[in-house]
Amino acid sequence: MIQIVDAISLNTYVQGQGFPILAIHGHPGSGRSLSVFTNHLSKRFQTFAPDLRGYGKSRYRGNFAMTDHLTDLEALLDRWKIEKCLILGWSLGGILAMELALRMPQRVTGLILVATAARPYGSHPPITWQDNLYTGIAGILNLIKPSWQWNIETFGKRSLFRYLIQQHTATAYKYIAQEAVPAYWQTSPAATRALSTALRSRYNRLTELEQINCPSLVLAGAQDRHITAESSLETARNLKNSQWQCYPNTAHLFPWEIPHQVLSDIDQWLEAHEENFRF
Repeated sequence: MIQIVDAISLNTYVQGQGFPILAIHGHPGSGRSLSVFTNHLSKRFQTFAPDLRGYGKSRYRGNFAMTDHLTDLEALLDRWKIEKCLILGWSLGGILAMELALRMPQRVTGLILVATAARPYGSHPPITWQDNLYTGIAGILNLIKPSWQWNIETFGKRSLFRYLIQQHTATAYKYIAQEAVPAYWQTSPAATRALSTALRSRYNRLTELEQINCPSLVLAGAQDRHITAESSLETARNLKNSQWQCYPNTAHLFPWEIPHQVLSDIDQWLEAHEENFRF
Protein backbone atom coordinates (compact mmCIF):
# COMPACT_ATOMS: atom_id res chain seq x y z
CA MET A 1 0.00 0.00 0.00
CA ILE A 2 1.42 3.39 -1.03
CA GLN A 3 1.11 6.12 1.56
CA ILE A 4 0.63 9.60 0.14
CA VAL A 5 2.25 12.24 2.33
CA ASP A 6 1.28 15.85 1.79
CA ALA A 7 3.97 18.49 1.46
CA ILE A 8 4.51 20.80 4.39
CA SER A 9 5.39 24.48 4.16
CA LEU A 10 9.08 24.75 5.02
CA ASN A 11 10.50 27.62 7.02
CA THR A 12 12.76 29.27 4.45
CA TYR A 13 15.44 31.98 4.64
CA VAL A 14 15.36 34.10 1.48
CA GLN A 15 18.13 36.54 0.56
CA GLY A 16 19.06 38.69 -2.42
CA GLN A 17 17.70 39.10 -5.92
CA GLY A 18 18.43 37.36 -9.20
CA PHE A 19 18.50 33.82 -10.55
CA PRO A 20 17.32 31.44 -7.79
CA ILE A 21 19.62 29.13 -5.85
CA LEU A 22 18.03 26.48 -3.64
CA ALA A 23 20.46 25.71 -0.80
CA ILE A 24 19.82 22.44 1.04
CA HIS A 25 21.43 21.64 4.40
CA GLY A 26 22.67 18.36 5.81
CA HIS A 27 22.04 16.35 8.98
CA PRO A 28 21.95 17.76 11.55
CA GLY A 29 21.45 21.18 10.06
CA SER A 30 19.15 24.03 9.16
CA GLY A 31 18.80 26.72 6.55
CA ARG A 32 20.88 28.98 8.79
CA SER A 33 23.82 26.59 8.67
CA LEU A 34 24.25 27.45 4.98
CA SER A 35 24.97 31.12 5.65
CA VAL A 36 28.61 30.58 4.62
CA PHE A 37 27.20 30.15 1.09
CA THR A 38 24.03 32.24 1.07
CA ASN A 39 25.52 35.42 2.55
CA HIS A 40 27.99 35.44 -0.32
CA LEU A 41 25.88 34.13 -3.19
CA SER A 42 22.90 36.38 -2.38
CA LYS A 43 24.94 39.37 -3.55
CA ARG A 44 24.28 38.16 -7.14
CA PHE A 45 21.54 35.56 -6.83
CA GLN A 46 18.35 35.02 -4.85
CA THR A 47 19.01 32.26 -2.35
CA PHE A 48 16.39 30.04 -0.73
CA ALA A 49 17.63 28.08 2.29
CA PRO A 50 14.81 26.02 3.84
CA ASP A 51 14.77 24.13 7.10
CA LEU A 52 13.94 20.61 5.92
CA ARG A 53 11.02 18.74 7.47
CA GLY A 54 11.90 17.91 11.09
CA TYR A 55 14.82 20.38 11.18
CA GLY A 56 15.17 23.93 12.42
CA LYS A 57 11.80 25.69 12.54
CA SER A 58 10.08 23.27 10.14
CA ARG A 59 8.57 21.27 12.96
CA TYR A 60 6.78 18.02 12.15
CA ARG A 61 5.15 15.48 14.40
CA GLY A 62 5.31 11.85 13.39
CA ASN A 63 7.59 9.74 11.27
CA PHE A 64 8.40 10.39 7.64
CA ALA A 65 10.62 9.08 4.85
CA MET A 66 13.54 10.75 3.10
CA THR A 67 11.46 11.01 -0.08
CA ASP A 68 9.09 13.35 1.76
CA HIS A 69 11.84 15.97 1.70
CA LEU A 70 11.63 15.93 -2.10
CA THR A 71 7.88 16.50 -1.98
CA ASP A 72 8.39 19.45 0.36
CA LEU A 73 11.17 20.98 -1.76
CA GLU A 74 9.22 20.69 -4.99
CA ALA A 75 6.27 22.36 -3.27
CA LEU A 76 8.61 25.15 -2.10
CA LEU A 77 9.66 25.82 -5.70
CA ASP A 78 6.02 25.87 -6.76
CA ARG A 79 5.07 28.23 -3.93
CA TRP A 80 7.76 30.72 -4.96
CA LYS A 81 6.97 30.18 -8.67
CA ILE A 82 10.54 29.09 -9.40
CA GLU A 83 10.64 27.55 -12.87
CA LYS A 84 14.41 27.02 -13.00
CA CYS A 85 17.09 27.03 -10.32
CA LEU A 86 20.59 26.03 -9.35
CA ILE A 87 20.77 23.70 -6.35
CA LEU A 88 23.55 23.71 -3.77
CA GLY A 89 23.50 20.77 -1.36
CA TRP A 90 25.78 19.96 1.55
CA SER A 91 26.04 16.30 2.69
CA LEU A 92 22.43 15.00 2.91
CA GLY A 93 21.47 18.17 1.04
CA GLY A 94 23.63 17.09 -1.87
CA ILE A 95 21.86 13.75 -2.06
CA LEU A 96 18.51 15.55 -2.14
CA ALA A 97 19.89 17.90 -4.81
CA MET A 98 20.75 14.97 -7.07
CA GLU A 99 17.34 13.41 -6.42
CA LEU A 100 15.62 16.65 -7.44
CA ALA A 101 17.73 16.83 -10.60
CA LEU A 102 16.56 13.29 -11.45
CA ARG A 103 12.94 14.06 -10.55
CA MET A 104 12.60 17.37 -12.42
CA PRO A 105 15.51 17.82 -14.85
CA GLN A 106 13.76 20.66 -16.67
CA ARG A 107 13.89 22.83 -13.52
CA VAL A 108 17.44 22.15 -12.30
CA THR A 109 20.08 23.97 -14.38
CA GLY A 110 23.13 23.21 -12.21
CA LEU A 111 24.34 21.38 -9.10
CA ILE A 112 26.91 22.34 -6.48
CA LEU A 113 27.52 19.18 -4.44
CA VAL A 114 29.40 19.67 -1.18
CA ALA A 115 30.76 16.73 0.87
CA THR A 116 28.23 14.33 -0.60
CA ALA A 117 27.90 11.27 -2.81
CA ALA A 118 25.37 9.23 -4.77
CA ARG A 119 26.76 6.13 -3.02
CA PRO A 120 27.84 7.60 0.31
CA TYR A 121 30.18 5.70 2.55
CA GLY A 122 32.32 6.74 5.48
CA SER A 123 35.46 5.74 7.33
CA HIS A 124 34.54 7.00 10.80
CA PRO A 125 36.17 4.99 13.60
CA PRO A 126 34.15 3.71 16.57
CA ILE A 127 33.00 6.41 19.01
CA THR A 128 34.11 6.05 22.64
CA TRP A 129 32.60 7.45 25.82
CA GLN A 130 35.59 9.78 26.02
CA ASP A 131 34.83 11.09 22.52
CA ASN A 132 31.29 11.95 23.62
CA LEU A 133 32.47 13.51 26.90
CA TYR A 134 35.07 15.74 25.26
CA THR A 135 32.65 16.70 22.49
CA GLY A 136 30.04 17.78 25.03
CA ILE A 137 32.53 19.83 27.02
CA ALA A 138 34.09 21.37 23.90
CA GLY A 139 30.67 22.24 22.49
CA ILE A 140 29.39 23.87 25.69
CA LEU A 141 32.57 25.87 26.28
CA ASN A 142 32.60 26.95 22.63
CA LEU A 143 29.03 28.22 23.00
CA ILE A 144 30.01 30.24 26.07
CA LYS A 145 33.28 31.52 24.61
CA PRO A 146 33.47 30.81 20.85
CA SER A 147 36.88 30.03 19.39
CA TRP A 148 38.58 30.01 22.81
CA GLN A 149 42.03 28.63 21.99
CA TRP A 150 42.42 26.84 25.33
CA ASN A 151 39.19 24.95 24.75
CA ILE A 152 40.23 24.08 21.19
CA GLU A 153 43.57 22.68 22.34
CA THR A 154 42.31 20.97 25.51
CA PHE A 155 38.99 19.49 24.37
CA GLY A 156 38.21 20.39 20.75
CA LYS A 157 41.12 18.48 19.20
CA ARG A 158 40.32 15.44 21.38
CA SER A 159 36.59 15.49 20.63
CA LEU A 160 34.54 14.27 17.67
CA PHE A 161 35.22 17.67 16.11
CA ARG A 162 38.55 16.18 15.01
CA TYR A 163 36.66 14.08 12.46
CA LEU A 164 34.53 16.99 11.25
CA ILE A 165 37.36 19.47 10.75
CA GLN A 166 41.11 19.23 10.30
CA GLN A 167 41.99 22.90 10.66
CA HIS A 168 40.95 23.88 14.17
CA THR A 169 40.71 27.58 13.40
CA ALA A 170 38.78 30.33 15.14
CA THR A 171 36.61 30.65 12.03
CA ALA A 172 35.59 26.99 12.07
CA TYR A 173 34.73 27.09 15.78
CA LYS A 174 32.73 30.29 15.30
CA TYR A 175 30.53 28.51 12.76
CA ILE A 176 30.22 25.49 15.03
CA ALA A 177 29.03 27.70 17.90
CA GLN A 178 26.67 29.88 15.88
CA GLU A 179 25.20 27.36 13.47
CA ALA A 180 26.11 23.72 14.12
CA VAL A 181 25.12 23.45 17.78
CA PRO A 182 21.73 25.23 17.46
CA ALA A 183 20.93 23.09 14.40
CA TYR A 184 21.84 19.94 16.33
CA TRP A 185 19.43 20.75 19.14
CA GLN A 186 16.63 21.57 16.68
CA THR A 187 16.94 18.29 14.73
CA SER A 188 14.01 16.02 15.56
CA PRO A 189 14.28 12.31 16.39
CA ALA A 190 12.01 11.64 13.39
CA ALA A 191 14.54 13.30 11.06
CA THR A 192 17.31 11.13 12.51
CA ARG A 193 15.19 8.00 12.07
CA ALA A 194 14.40 8.88 8.44
CA LEU A 195 18.10 9.27 7.64
CA SER A 196 19.06 6.07 9.47
CA THR A 197 16.43 4.10 7.56
CA ALA A 198 17.75 5.42 4.25
CA LEU A 199 21.35 4.58 5.15
CA ARG A 200 20.41 1.04 6.17
CA SER A 201 18.89 0.54 2.73
CA ARG A 202 22.40 1.02 1.24
CA TYR A 203 21.45 4.06 -0.79
CA ASN A 204 23.10 4.00 -4.24
CA ARG A 205 22.10 6.13 -7.24
CA LEU A 206 25.32 5.92 -9.24
CA THR A 207 23.78 4.18 -12.23
CA GLU A 208 21.07 6.86 -12.53
CA LEU A 209 23.51 9.79 -12.59
CA GLU A 210 23.92 9.49 -16.36
CA GLN A 211 20.41 10.95 -16.62
CA ILE A 212 21.64 14.27 -15.17
CA ASN A 213 22.79 16.58 -17.95
CA CYS A 214 23.21 19.91 -16.16
CA PRO A 215 26.72 21.04 -15.12
CA SER A 216 27.82 20.05 -11.63
CA LEU A 217 30.58 21.09 -9.27
CA VAL A 218 31.60 18.37 -6.80
CA LEU A 219 33.61 19.54 -3.77
CA ALA A 220 35.16 17.31 -1.09
CA GLY A 221 37.45 17.40 1.93
CA ALA A 222 40.40 15.02 1.61
CA GLN A 223 40.07 13.77 5.23
CA ASP A 224 36.27 13.55 5.33
CA ARG A 225 35.38 10.54 7.49
CA HIS A 226 31.59 10.94 7.20
CA ILE A 227 31.28 10.86 3.40
CA THR A 228 34.71 10.06 2.05
CA ALA A 229 36.42 11.99 -0.71
CA GLU A 230 36.65 8.72 -2.62
CA SER A 231 32.88 8.33 -2.66
CA SER A 232 32.48 11.95 -3.82
CA LEU A 233 35.00 11.36 -6.60
CA GLU A 234 33.06 8.27 -7.66
CA THR A 235 29.98 10.48 -7.98
CA ALA A 236 31.85 13.12 -10.00
CA ARG A 237 33.09 10.45 -12.42
CA ASN A 238 29.53 9.23 -13.02
CA LEU A 239 28.13 12.69 -13.75
CA LYS A 240 28.35 13.68 -17.41
CA ASN A 241 29.30 17.34 -17.00
CA SER A 242 31.11 17.64 -13.68
CA GLN A 243 34.08 19.46 -12.21
CA TRP A 244 35.83 17.93 -9.18
CA GLN A 245 37.74 19.70 -6.44
CA CYS A 246 39.26 18.08 -3.35
CA TYR A 247 40.76 20.21 -0.58
CA PRO A 248 43.74 18.83 1.36
CA ASN A 249 43.82 18.91 5.17
CA THR A 250 40.06 19.43 5.48
CA ALA A 251 37.12 17.24 6.49
CA HIS A 252 33.31 17.16 6.31
CA LEU A 253 32.86 20.77 7.42
CA PHE A 254 35.49 22.12 5.03
CA PRO A 255 33.36 25.14 3.96
CA TRP A 256 33.77 26.38 7.53
CA GLU A 257 37.50 25.61 7.53
CA ILE A 258 38.45 27.35 4.28
CA PRO A 259 35.42 29.49 3.33
CA HIS A 260 37.28 31.97 1.14
CA GLN A 261 38.86 29.25 -1.01
CA VAL A 262 35.60 27.36 -1.40
CA LEU A 263 33.61 30.47 -2.33
CA SER A 264 36.29 31.56 -4.80
CA ASP A 265 36.13 28.17 -6.55
CA ILE A 266 32.32 28.32 -6.65
CA ASP A 267 32.47 31.82 -8.15
CA GLN A 268 34.83 30.66 -10.89
CA TRP A 269 32.60 27.71 -11.73
CA LEU A 270 29.51 29.95 -11.83
CA GLU A 271 31.24 32.33 -14.20
CA ALA A 272 32.27 29.45 -16.47
CA HIS A 273 28.65 28.27 -16.69
CA GLU A 274 26.83 31.58 -16.42
CA GLU A 275 24.63 30.82 -19.46
CA ASN A 276 22.90 28.16 -17.31
CA PHE A 277 21.98 30.63 -14.58
CA ARG A 278 19.96 33.24 -16.43
CA PHE A 279 16.23 33.75 -16.59
